Amino acid sequence: MGANVEGVSTSTQSLELRTFPAGRDGETADGPTAGWLEADFLGFLGRRPTQAHAAALAGYLVEDGQQLTGVYDTGSPEHSLRSDIPVATFASFEKPLTVSPGVQIPAHLISSVTVRATHRRRGILRRMMTDDLSRAAGAGFAVAALTASEASIYRRFGFGAATWIHELTVETDARFALAKTPSGQCSVVDPRDIPAIATAVFDAFHDAQPGSIGRHAAYPDRISGRLNDEGEEDSARRAAVHYSEAGDVDGYVTYRFTGWESKPPAIEVNDLVAASPDAYLSLWHYLASIDLTTRVTFSSGMPDDALRWALVDPRVVTVSTVEDRIWLRILDPIAAFSTRGYVEDGTVSFRVTDSLGFAEGSFRLSVEAGVGRLERLGSASVDIEMDAWVLGALYLGGADARVAAAAGALREVVPGSATMLQRLLAPAMPVYCNTAF
Repeated sequence: MGANVEGVSTSTQSLELRTFPAGRDGETADGPTAGWLEADFLGFLGRRPTQAHAAALAGYLVEDGQQLTGVYDTGSPEHSLRSDIPVATFASFEKPLTVSPGVQIPAHLISSVTVRATHRRRGILRRMMTDDLSRAAGAGFAVAALTASEASIYRRFGFGAATWIHELTVETDARFALAKTPSGQCSVVDPRDIPAIATAVFDAFHDAQPGSIGRHAAYPDRISGRLNDEGEEDSARRAAVHYSEAGDVDGYVTYRFTGWESKPPAIEVNDLVAASPDAYLSLWHYLASIDLTTRVTFSSGMPDDALRWALVDPRVVTVSTVEDRIWLRILDPIAAFSTRGYVEDGTVSFRVTDSLGFAEGSFRLSVEAGVGRLERLGSASVDIEMDAWVLGALYLGGADARVAAAAGALREVVPGSATMLQRLLAPAMPVYCNTAF
């Protein structure tokens, strides 16, 4: 469907917003999807996708049921890119979000958000975002989620950074040694077999890990190296799995050697998923034992990583960078907070200011015997005041309400109420997401 982009400054151009399901035409991407993909790659500085690469990507998008949005400039000057290649892109689809161990809720995921440099500051992003969030709220989603290439963009739309990742550098020379030997054993496998293995391992991990988001259809081929970002096979990809004492596969890792030109010789982890602590530590022990290398890097490590605790010398692990991973937006506060689990009992009230209206209002959160209930308060006084983006950041418990209060992002009307809110939202285990989208 198409619509003129009302509220957007069009200058001399005529802009049209269209939302459509991703599609294929036989063995190729259909016309709208092919044009959308070309714009998406342009926005993220990628190479133009080949027809075969576009066909594969379209297949993933179709499998995930992705809805694509493009803004089209039908009045482009001569020599501009074809008018079927949008000047802005946006995609959305559904995956489960683990909000507490064993508890998932449907999350509205947003991805591939781009606006061409020549068409910025015209309200295009705001129109795409508000339209999409309105559809999601109307469909009954309690939360929306995205990953951000630029951290300064999404607070204005009510998104807050809710999970974080650490880029780990692990020195695997003679200093690397685990204090205890984990159970089970590791084995090298053909990376082409990983897609058949990964789903069950990830599902077990995902079910228990707060903050985890279900993986999109491209993941098995990406982690196995069958299809890299350029649409080619990564022949350097390697893989190993962990077998529990019962003989079940409960962890895997895919990785590549960075090349002899790197100093020191290093292993770069592409994906590491473990459904048990023994599997996690055993896979790290395997990586550290690879001959001719003395370093391992992993860009998506846990913020509070068990490896550091398990090592005789924890200083062999350093954190190179800290990055936000999942940004959450609360669309239905009552549904969101009444679904997740709680460790502590208590009561706290808060008022949320939301420029888009979805989470606006005053609420009381009451937890008894681990069961939470959120109710509207009307005009009653509250303990805390905050913006919608702060509520999204705090929801899973990965961000600390006391730190938010110290930063001025959250205002305590009643002194000490941020401590109570933090107690109630504290997760059963550290929040972590190892899925990008």
